[in-house]
Amino acid sequence: MTERAEGRGTQAHEGTQAIVTGGTRGIGEAIVRRLAARGMSVVMVGRSDTTLQQAADRIRSAVPGADLRLERADLSLVRDVCALADRLAHSTSPSLVINNAAITADIGARTDEGNQLTFATNHLAPYVLMRTLAESVTQTPARFVVVGASPTVLKRFPVDLDDLHAQDGRALSRFPSLRRFAAYARTKNMNTMFVYSLARRLAGSGITVNGAHPGIIAQTGLSRDARGLEKALTTMVQLNPFKKGPDQGADNPVWVATDPSLDGVNGRFFVDHEEVTTPDHTLSPERCEALWERSAELVGMKP
Repeated sequence: MTERAEGRGTQAHEGTQAIVTGGTRGIGEAIVRRLAARGMSVVMVGRSDTTLQQAADRIRSAVPGADLRLERADLSLVRDVCALADRLAHSTSPSLVINNAAITADIGARTDEGNQLTFATNHLAPYVLMRTLAESVTQTPARFVVVGASPTVLKRFPVDLDDLHAQDGRALSRFPSLRRFAAYARTKNMNTMFVYSLARRLAGSGITVNGAHPGIIAQTGLSRDARGLEKALTTMVQLNPFKKGPDQGADNPVWVATDPSLDGVNGRFFVDHEEVTTPDHTLSPERCEALWERSAELVGMKP
């Protein structure tokens, strides 16, 4: 899609403020570029000043005059996310918040706060950020979107509510080289459960919360350290003739965030512009609430 096509509806979106996490590469950068091309002011969240500036330069080259604000935060650290959330809560009133940031790390990798790295980045970060922003948003209606993963694939990886930090490697997979992917898949199911929990809490507030699958995407960097069976599976994905690049991967999340047909639509999950049903283990209100409460305890927020 060309920048001219992306810019359709620019006038309607001029002055709109958006926040995008993981905006310095891949799908996130493509999302920021598309929103900027529509005339939105976009807060880009990334881990380093260098990568933020490089991505901003690329976006401004493609979209001259793009209105970008750069915010550095290590999303694996609860203290960094809390500080980011407080800054944004006091300085923005976004109409769009898109959580795109995600990583895949070894299951033994821990932050200095004691959280498993994938779990902290992929689940705790959006939990803290979106909860905080939802309490501060004054410009409604507003849309919150969480970039998820394939519900079909995720069906096989239910969240273990008694092992959020993925300590039981055998339960993740009998193949050690697949365990980090399994831990990643669990966190993407957590994203879906979080969407439903937050959407229930915000019903009628003017803020909607939905999930969006970008599709099978190459060049995201998620599997750059893959080995063994995970590497073999990644290679198969790269050879898939139906795979998408980051620009195509941005299409569905941006559609969920901006399309007028979804005004007021809340607590849903979308694939290729179609609403889909996610696995039963993500739909249980009891399981969703248990995850919400345990997450609140981990980050020091009231449930």
